[in-house]
Amino acid sequence: MGNFLLIFLPISALFCNFAPKQYMVMNRIIARTNEIKSLERMYRSGKSEFIIVYGRRRIGKTFLINNLFADRFTFSFVGSRKQKQAIQLQRFASQLKYYSGSQYAPALNSWEEAFNELRVLIERRPAEERKVIFIDEMPWIDTPHSAFVEALEYFWNAWAAQRTDILFIACGSATSWMVNMLVKNQGGLHNRITEQIYLRPFRLGECEEYLHDMGCMWDKYSILQCYMAMGGVPYYMSLLNPEQSLAQNIDRLFFVKNAPLREEFEELFNALFNQADKYIAVISALAGRREGMLRAEIMEKTKLSGGSLTKILNNLERCDFIETYARFHSSVRNTFYRISDPYTLFYFKFLHNTNTKDEHWWTNNLHSHSVEAWQGFSFETICMTHIEQIKQRLGISGIATTTSCWRKLGDSSSRGTQIDLVIDRADRIINLCEMKFAEGPYSITKDYEEKLRNRMAIFREDTKTKKSLVTTMVTTYGVARGIHSGVVQSEVLMDDLFA
Repeated sequence: MGNFLLIFLPISALFCNFAPKQYMVMNRIIARTNEIKSLERMYRSGKSEFIIVYGRRRIGKTFLINNLFADRFTFSFVGSRKQKQAIQLQRFASQLKYYSGSQYAPALNSWEEAFNELRVLIERRPAEERKVIFIDEMPWIDTPHSAFVEALEYFWNAWAAQRTDILFIACGSATSWMVNMLVKNQGGLHNRITEQIYLRPFRLGECEEYLHDMGCMWDKYSILQCYMAMGGVPYYMSLLNPEQSLAQNIDRLFFVKNAPLREEFEELFNALFNQADKYIAVISALAGRREGMLRAEIMEKTKLSGGSLTKILNNLERCDFIETYARFHSSVRNTFYRISDPYTLFYFKFLHNTNTKDEHWWTNNLHSHSVEAWQGFSFETICMTHIEQIKQRLGISGIATTTSCWRKLGDSSSRGTQIDLVIDRADRIINLCEMKFAEGPYSITKDYEEKLRNRMAIFREDTKTKKSLVTTMVTTYGVARGIHSGVVQSEVLMDDLFA
């Protein structure tokens, strides 16, 4: 996650009552305040704890754990992707040798033997010491017929859980494995997980803090554009060169030969999912429909169905690649699926199945219609993942709400219309949100005012709602005042999304 100066505090300083913000700044951990507090609380609990830390690849899971515990691990091990069990066990044995200070690595033939040796290592440590065990990329360790999970279950239930000094941290990027094999485990680990820490992508305000910390002193408009290409993935942002403009960075990271983020997509999905081609097929289908797709439409497009499609959709949502949006006052069967990850949208718009050789493509096409249209859609997507910031700006954070979309299909006598974000409030008000990306204040024309008023009337007639309707504009720099701007009753600005 970039070149950072890591300053490790002595253990007495780390686990006393200090200001968490000060600690994060020293170790360059941005935005993970709640996660740090949870880990500190588990460390001091006085009993054995089984913690899982999960989230999509490149999100900073290992960075977080290493920065908090690296100089106080009793044992740590990282699984290797696509390596046979014998290689995994050999590397586990090497770590046992390292942490024990022994001259020899034990010969391991099974994971049960491996955990028995780990038990021996722990028992040799001082009784008053908190034993921190960190196993990273655990899904990669669980190779076919390895019996890894069964050995882990026995290690925890028969021994570790009986003690009071174990802090066991399991980490992995394959979110589906972490959830299905650990959180929803129906065997020996059922209800044994004492803490779940899910690391989500950064939001805009956290990206601003991160980028400014690494020397990219960009304004909010530039950071918003950066977010449209990279989302809130810390590793992607760590590749930025503060001495280059945003356009130069995008060319270097996406469009030059062997650009690191051009090849990232295939590697990302293959690392996260078994049968990655099916997941990519679903994402490809969704990428072709900006308004999203119903489950039945995804089935028709991909030829996937039943439990297989359900598993894929659930796993994509768990990894923050897609989100579900219900139709206003409609059944679950009418739920829309839509890509929510900005990086994925950028990849499919500009890189997937394209053969451009122009290494300065982004700089040369920055003001093209294609890029401007994509910016408008990407801004809508970002707004949908910043609902809490929108509610905060509207002053309704404490009011119960539901969010949805609404569509009215056209017929021979009238055109269809839609609202991508409807906020239905418990105080009997509905915000009909319109999202517009612009380089300056957005001007409401006569035609657009008429469109907004007609749409509100159609919405009221179609939904039969008795609630008050409010037209809300979410824009970069606000709505320009003019004779047609009175149709807008509330506003949310780009700055508000950074809250």
